[in-house]
Amino acid sequence: MSVSSSARRLTAAAAVAAALVGAAALPAMAADHHLASRDRDEVTISAVQYDSPGRDDRSNRSLNAEWVEITNSTRRAVNLDGWTLSDEDGHTYTFHHYRLDGRSTVRVHTGEGRDARHDVFQDRRNYVWNNDRDTATLRNDRGRFIDDYSWGPQHRGGHHH
Repeated sequence: MSVSSSARRLTAAAAVAAALVGAAALPAMAADHHLASRDRDEVTISAVQYDSPGRDDRSNRSLNAEWVEITNSTRRAVNLDGWTLSDEDGHTYTFHHYRLDGRSTVRVHTGEGRDARHDVFQDRRNYVWNNDRDTATLRNDRGRFIDDYSWGPQHRGGHHH
């Protein structure tokens, strides 16, 4: 066997090995992308009450009348542990040990309270959502974008998937 045919065989073997490694890695990336897009389709910001009714007096009652609703439109529960909800100024709420049941909605209140099945609380003493304009952004536990909801003059309102 000549040196050049040995080199060709080694090069061919390396190319086959690289192709096999690449093919093995591809389904994992595709599955991960599919999961992120599936979460986006299933879990959405369904409503925002950014302007608390009445006077903005920073009472706990007024703070809790400011909220964001997150809805799971599928039949299966979604683990929101580590997911975040944030505004344009970087105020961030992180879900801890929370599963959103299938076909249900959780309301994330700004003020203080006791977390329950359909209501969780950021435990803040100041408003988060700007009355004039803002964007609520939902990200999963890996920091991937899931959904957002915007309002105000430069936003048309609603979702920007």
